[in-house]
Amino acid sequence: MSDAPRLRHQVCFALYSASKAATAVYRPVLDELGLTYPQYLVMLVLWEQEPRSVRELGAELGLDSGTLSPLLKRLEALGLVERHRSVEDERRVDVVLTDAGRELSTRAQAVPKRLAEAAGLSPDEIGQLHATLCKLTAALQKSL
Repeated sequence: MSDAPRLRHQVCFALYSASKAATAVYRPVLDELGLTYPQYLVMLVLWEQEPRSVRELGAELGLDSGTLSPLLKRLEALGLVERHRSVEDERRVDVVLTDAGRELSTRAQAVPKRLAEAAGLSPDEIGQLHATLCKLTAALQKSL
């Protein structure tokens, strides 16, 4: 059995463990904002650019409409976003931030810093990790 794969040597398990740990660190920070992690991701995309169609949000986040629609309904109930049918194409639903949703971005600016502090990583180390993970993701998606 000495040549059997070892859990601690698997990149997939290291990624899984890191993701779980990062989400656990984010949880109390996001609780202060009144958001879940998936809701935070939607807000990040909208803070970058709005309006975004539901389809664009799903593509950006890798979420299907069955997952994204309930997230958007909850964000709408929180008063952070609004959904509107496009005037140009009735099949398209656009999502826009409300004033409260825009204001929340100021409070959310501390979120990445809190993760870096919890991880004990310098800004350069965080940047390097991010670049490596993006490279890995792109390569793996290309291989599908």
